[in-house]
Amino acid sequence: MKTLPLKSTRLLLPGICFLIANLFVVCSAQAQISDRVFKSDHRIDPEKKGQLSVELDNISFFKDNEYTGSIMKGYSLPGFWIQPKAVFYPLGNIKLELGVHMLRYWGAKKYPSLAYQDIAEWKGDQYQHGFHVLPFFRAQMALSDHVNIVLGDIYGGANHNLIEPLYNPELNLTADPEAGLQLLYDSRRFDLDVWVNWESFIFREDTHQEAFTVGLSGRYKLNDPDARFHFYAPVQGLAQHRGGEIDTIFTNSVQTLMNGAVGVGTVWNTGNPIFRNVNLEFDVAGYYQQAGNLWPYGSGSGFYVRASADIYDFRVKTSYWNSNKFISMFGSPFYGAVSTSDENVSFGGQNMVYLGLEYSKSFGKGFSLGVDVDVYQHLSVDKFGPGAGEVGKSGSATSFSAGIYFRINPSFLIKQF
Repeated sequence: MKTLPLKSTRLLLPGICFLIANLFVVCSAQAQISDRVFKSDHRIDPEKKGQLSVELDNISFFKDNEYTGSIMKGYSLPGFWIQPKAVFYPLGNIKLELGVHMLRYWGAKKYPSLAYQDIAEWKGDQYQHGFHVLPFFRAQMALSDHVNIVLGDIYGGANHNLIEPLYNPELNLTADPEAGLQLLYDSRRFDLDVWVNWESFIFREDTHQEAFTVGLSGRYKLNDPDARFHFYAPVQGLAQHRGGEIDTIFTNSVQTLMNGAVGVGTVWNTGNPIFRNVNLEFDVAGYYQQAGNLWPYGSGSGFYVRASADIYDFRVKTSYWNSNKFISMFGSPFYGAVSTSDENVSFGGQNMVYLGLEYSKSFGKGFSLGVDVDVYQHLSVDKFGPGAGEVGKSGSATSFSAGIYFRINPSFLIKQF
């Protein structure tokens, strides 16, 4: 979906950084925003058999993106999403959830009636008032201690554990809940997540395309994750199909896009209460346009090296990304070869160095806070367009981002059957 950026101001970033600095001084925590703030626990507790409860799930966020260069424009994200829902355990291995998902940006009165991936493109004739609202339903069954099947709204976003060139963490704030079918497998040696996210349904003689994404994310653990030196191998894949046989689209009616990555990684668990661990990972990523001409390149590749260290209450992160004609379906445009700010502009690839600092704190079960600061250094690459035959250099640029996120997820028991 084409992004329509919001206007941002550079006056916001110093204030956010000042707030972050003060939070770092007064709070104590363990640093892992993805795990503590964005992820949802998919495990079913058999002790809750017969329980009916009301649950409130919410992330409030304020994120400021100060971007430069010709890849994408900066914007701000002030708002929250909230999911009030009823949760029932008819059996010890079955969990049912029914409610609504509501997204609100502060200052927005009307919302386009579309499926949201990032900031939606404005459509003036179809909109919702006050909130972007969707029904929420999840039916989950634990077939064993290791296998779960989920129908309806699945455990998406950060729960897929995709690398950033394949999935932008910001989508945990802006995207609609993923819905379809999911298989989860967890064991001592291997974790697997396979899913289908049905993004667009079509009726007979419809004027838009059917769209769905099939995904796979697995990790093979070569030894015990708690060992002094833990080794693992991730494998990830995404394929999005756009088409359908009962719509009214006959020109360029089918597009199939694919992203994937394989890698190796290691974690050094130091055993030190201050300098806790170091993580190093190397991934090779690929892109393939199997059908259609949605993007200017048919295939591409890239390699991604990342490292992080948990020091006391903080996580320091760095990475390097180098690609050739790689395009990401759900990753940040910073990792792709197509500009979202300048129409018909593309790049030979991307060459980028990243440095980040994050902090997170848990206040008890269901309450957590996350803060992060990111710096992206874009190195010069070949730039093409917008006119035919135009070739030049993109030039170097530095982009900044800072955000604060608060997750609340309390549960209230209504009745024990």
